[in-house]
Amino acid sequence: MPLTNRLTAEFLGTFWLVLGGCGAAVLAAGVPTVGIGYAGVSLAFGLTVLTGAYALGHISGGHFNPAVTIGLWAGKRFEAREILPYVIAQVLGAIAAAGIIYLIASGKPGFTLAGGLASNGFADYSPGKYEIVAAFVTEVVLTFFFLIVILGSTHKKAPAGFAPIAIGLCLTLIHLISIPVTNTSVNPARSTGPAVLLAINGTNWAATQLWLFWLAPIMGALLAGFVYGWLVGDDDSPVAAAADTIKNSVDEAVEVVNGEDKGD
Repeated sequence: MPLTNRLTAEFLGTFWLVLGGCGAAVLAAGVPTVGIGYAGVSLAFGLTVLTGAYALGHISGGHFNPAVTIGLWAGKRFEAREILPYVIAQVLGAIAAAGIIYLIASGKPGFTLAGGLASNGFADYSPGKYEIVAAFVTEVVLTFFFLIVILGSTHKKAPAGFAPIAIGLCLTLIHLISIPVTNTSVNPARSTGPAVLLAINGTNWAATQLWLFWLAPIMGALLAGFVYGWLVGDDDSPVAAAADTIKNSVDEAVEVVNGEDKGD
């Protein structure tokens, strides 16, 4: 698949994730008496990944998240030279989606950015006022397990066709756990989109805290990529695949030789 097509798919997939997840948080979570609340927002994020992966995964791999792209590289599933183009496409998709959310939300009388446009934060800007260490640990650990689920469910030995379901449910669970702590990132692009829109409108707190929501998810993703590679014996790496091919070829040659010796 041409790189242009794959980057467009990543732009659209990340756009869909931010529009669906952050849009649900901004537009529907706090509606009096019928708001969807934390559980609804968690489900919205999971559904965007599930549907986006089925719709676009066969084009680009369905990353929609810089941490996923980097974690897949660490797990030897993705080429280093394509990381930067993927990340740029993802960030642009997230910013575009945040712009659409702002455009829609600002059409309501009395709308303000006091709610943060679903931005991620810690300390005073954490929904539950969790401090920086708690926020950092939460993002590292949950991104780690998110990548473990992604790497495992997309493994060649996993049941085919079910990966988007496992990944979507995993993201739902992650949000159920961590919305009170950081508003849940595990995705630097998802954090960047709302932060940029806030900064454009003169509110800078999300941008000043954005570093954590790049560093922590990427750390968790790198750890997961390396750990999962160790768990499965690197059997998805090009080196391991080449070694398996050579070994199989040698075994077949030995069998042929042995068969000829017996025939003689």
